[in-house]
Amino acid sequence: MKTIVLLFFSLLMSISVSAQSPTTFPDKPEVIFVRGGTFSMGSNSGDDDERPVHSVTLSDYSIGKYEVTVGQYRAFCEDLGRRMPEEPEWGWNDRHPIVNVTYNDAVAYCNWLSEKFGGNWRLPTEAEWEYASKGGSQSRGYIYAGGNDMDILGWYTDNSGAQTNAVGRKKPNELGIYDMSGNVWEWCRDWYGAYPSSAAANPRGPSSASYRVLRGGSWSLSAVVCRVSFRISGIPSSRFGNHGFRVVLSQ
Repeated sequence: MKTIVLLFFSLLMSISVSAQSPTTFPDKPEVIFVRGGTFSMGSNSGDDDERPVHSVTLSDYSIGKYEVTVGQYRAFCEDLGRRMPEEPEWGWNDRHPIVNVTYNDAVAYCNWLSEKFGGNWRLPTEAEWEYASKGGSQSRGYIYAGGNDMDILGWYTDNSGAQTNAVGRKKPNELGIYDMSGNVWEWCRDWYGAYPSSAAANPRGPSSASYRVLRGGSWSLSAVVCRVSFRISGIPSSRFGNHGFRVVLSQ
């Protein structure tokens, strides 16, 4: 089983920015509509836990255009009188993705969105995450979310400056979603387990297990873990400086 490794590098390099990050974000996350469809989940060229490749059919849903930011999470904490997570070494920046959040923290944030704004806000299932990352019905079969060159797509060890970076500064994928490769690992709704060999409709993973799924890679690791099919397991109560999340709004 894969484990989550935090690598804190002091590497700095200049980068070309392909998109301009918004200066502020509303408390309610902006979402991108994802038209449902059937796709091949997993990879035959990846690690063992990415196989077998199997057919998955999903209903329509909407997913966060960006990872949930520090500013958005702060609004949730202030509204409910919760404490913010421990501040990372580089400090809080409201435009960066929130980090040091557990799986249950992410679920609590989604529940708050549902109560405050209405609708069914939740974490994405692993299948929903991968389908959106691959570009949904507009997928062009890229290695990473939106292309094959991580330097223009996301933040990883070679360009992150050993910290998170403001969301929305890199190139989006085919659906206009940002940072699905790199910046922070994103909690998914599913328990971590082996893939089924048969086709599935709106799968939710195992009924129980010890670990939750995280997807997307992070600022602290190499490009190989930022592939759209790469998956790892995480202890639900763990807090790390490269763990964050994005939300789904069900139709």
